[in-house]
Amino acid sequence: MRILIDIGHPAHVHFFRRTIRDLSDKGHTILIVTRNKEMTLDLLKASGFDYISIGNHKPGLAGKAFALLRFDYRIYRIARQFRPDILVALGSPYLAHVSKVIRRPYISFWDTEDANLIIRLTSPFTDTICTPSCFLRDFGDRQVRFDGYKELAYLHPDVFSPDPSVLEELGMTEEDRFSIVRFISWGASHDVGLKGMKNPAEVITTLQKYGTVFISSERPLKPEFEKYILHIPPEKFHSLLAYASLYIGEGGTITTEAALLGTPAIHIEANARGEATGNSSGNFREIRDRYGLMYFFPDQDAALEEAVRILDNHDSKNTWRDKRERLLADKINVSAWMTRFIENYPESYREYLRWRDVRK
Repeated sequence: MRILIDIGHPAHVHFFRRTIRDLSDKGHTILIVTRNKEMTLDLLKASGFDYISIGNHKPGLAGKAFALLRFDYRIYRIARQFRPDILVALGSPYLAHVSKVIRRPYISFWDTEDANLIIRLTSPFTDTICTPSCFLRDFGDRQVRFDGYKELAYLHPDVFSPDPSVLEELGMTEEDRFSIVRFISWGASHDVGLKGMKNPAEVITTLQKYGTVFISSERPLKPEFEKYILHIPPEKFHSLLAYASLYIGEGGTITTEAALLGTPAIHIEANARGEATGNSSGNFREIRDRYGLMYFFPDQDAALEEAVRILDNHDSKNTWRDKRERLLADKINVSAWMTRFIENYPESYREYLRWRDVRK
């Protein structure tokens, strides 16, 4: 089978990494198309993957609108030459459009309910939409639900274990306490109208009372924050996150990653009405309400209060590890499931429909 995969974000590299390797090992031919966004190309290189970059990531709605047809056309030309049997991505409008032109099926993985613009651009052209079982939107018979989260494609213990050498690089040990703070760029289409931390300096000052603070940021920061910025290879970030005493930030994906690694996780993000955006995410609601692994707040003040409560309890990390074990007992190795689903498509889709109908 010839499979065309679009990688549009650093998180997508992690999501598809194991599945790409497994499908390649099984003799399938994989072609990756991507764009130059943050650490995406570095992660692809570190993973040993060949790829075709079709240009630079375009921030803002105007930039994305201008780039849409151009990226569609570039991927179309690549697809005409590659002649894929199937196209796969995590919510890519480009592959969705190209799939219809070349008349090949497109499988889209998705876990963000409120990315309305991308869903409108993608959903009408998508053959099969794979989502977590807790996903709040319904796409009818095209939707396949699985018992997991996209982050379990690369953080499930079957495929990942933290590397303690990252602590040595930073002059730390497993006994040291530290927090990771995340700032995002707010440049994604689903970030329009949202807001995060109002006073980053207060967050850092508060967390410093409990240990070292590291910053991971998509956007440029003021000079006074430079000394906190992480300087480690991007492929080692998840290992560091697993050892952290606390994660707090604006990045939804990293909040979920922290929780699934057994690290107390706090998300700060509000919509235009001042409401916590986590309420519109099935993943966030399930991880908070069923497993107690994360919190989300619309404002910094409430988030910092929770952070202090967690850090004041020196047993919090052990408590979170126990919660994580309970979650893992309920969830699957998502990358292994993806490999089987893609390799056996469309029969895998028909099998899912039969299984779903029996359960009704």
